[in-house]
Amino acid sequence: MESWLGASRVYLEPRVIAVLFLGFASGLPLLLTLSTLTFWLAEAQVDKAQIGLFALAGLPYTWKFLWSPVMDRVRLPVLGSLLGRRRGWLVLVQSLLMLAILGLGACDPQHDLGRMAVFAVLVAFLSASQDIVVDAYRVELLEERQQGAGAAVVVIGYRIAMLVSGAGALVIAEHVGWFWAYAAMAACMAIGMITVLLSPEPRGSDMAATGSRSRLADWMKEAVVEPFADFFRRNGIATALLILLFIMLYKLGDALLGTMTNPFYVELGFTKTEVATIVKGYGLVATLLGGFLGGIVVNRRGVIQGLWICGLIQMLSNLVFVAQAWIGHDLAMLTFTISAENLAGGMGTAAFVAYLGSLCNLSYTATQYALLSSFMAQARTTLAAGSGLLADSTSWVGFFVLTTLAAVPGLLLLLWLQRRLERAPATLGTPAAVARPGRA
Repeated sequence: MESWLGASRVYLEPRVIAVLFLGFASGLPLLLTLSTLTFWLAEAQVDKAQIGLFALAGLPYTWKFLWSPVMDRVRLPVLGSLLGRRRGWLVLVQSLLMLAILGLGACDPQHDLGRMAVFAVLVAFLSASQDIVVDAYRVELLEERQQGAGAAVVVIGYRIAMLVSGAGALVIAEHVGWFWAYAAMAACMAIGMITVLLSPEPRGSDMAATGSRSRLADWMKEAVVEPFADFFRRNGIATALLILLFIMLYKLGDALLGTMTNPFYVELGFTKTEVATIVKGYGLVATLLGGFLGGIVVNRRGVIQGLWICGLIQMLSNLVFVAQAWIGHDLAMLTFTISAENLAGGMGTAAFVAYLGSLCNLSYTATQYALLSSFMAQARTTLAAGSGLLADSTSWVGFFVLTTLAAVPGLLLLLWLQRRLERAPATLGTPAAVARPGRA
């Protein structure tokens, strides 16, 4: 027990606390283009197939590695000089996010669905850009022993933000309308900006910025080619491709479920206030606990075993929705369903984020993490875009069973990764092999 308590003290360290607030800044825009938006669309009687297609608004999350080299290596002229390269980019992107969120809130889904889609994509693009810098900042700021806790508090910060942009937005919309709900979310981005202004520029940022810039070709090689070449070189092409496939599939079942939960709640007759209170309120508590437990599991058992433990729990939690579909509109059952699913999801995300961080070389943190998290985002965007059609073509019970089965391919790939690591223990991805500058 004492060793577990000792391991938990890492959560009180100042750097880990700073990462908590950065996680909040990253998580705040997410639901504004996902579940909060889908609730708005469902309430406006947009059909489920179109709601499912709105998952494609998140495509910038899957392609952010394309512009991550610029944000990884370029220092902004004025903000970069005042705040540093990482913080300069964050302040710029967060300012633009405020404006984009306001624009999205000003749309009318019944008369201007196209313009709403454009603003949703813009919010997702800016949010993905913010994630590029925040992820790099987190990996560079924390020591190796803090990475598991850092991954956990990112989940916690994300989920606190999701309570604000989920339950908070629904409650505000219930009383004063959707525009003011989104305006309030835009104002909350100030929390992220304050965190950035009060935080230091990490030393790893300066180290990663060094190198030849005398010619464009040299810069392109250093900033664009080398980060990807380094990842494939250290793992081997075949292994690297399978790692990327695993990253894409590990949370597929969770992503398919998440896209259609709000239309499910609306169809069962739950009100915005009920969803805000139970789904977002109890769900937040369960996710915070799940993130905390997931971080401790990774700290005590290692990344790979953590992925197994959390992944299996995450997969089985989808089946609780089958019971919810049978019972129907029942607040007690909804409380249990949401608590179980969010506890499992928080554990799975904490272990998964720790795994992604373990794959990065600090010389190319932003670009490599953007590549990895882009593949992670494929599950909740491209692969989840057909969830509405899937839900339309079957019953809710059948849909939830299929989302459970969708988690199996990712776990089979995890089995392959585990065997690969047992044969080559120095392979990147073990906690002891977190890449450092210059490490092959």
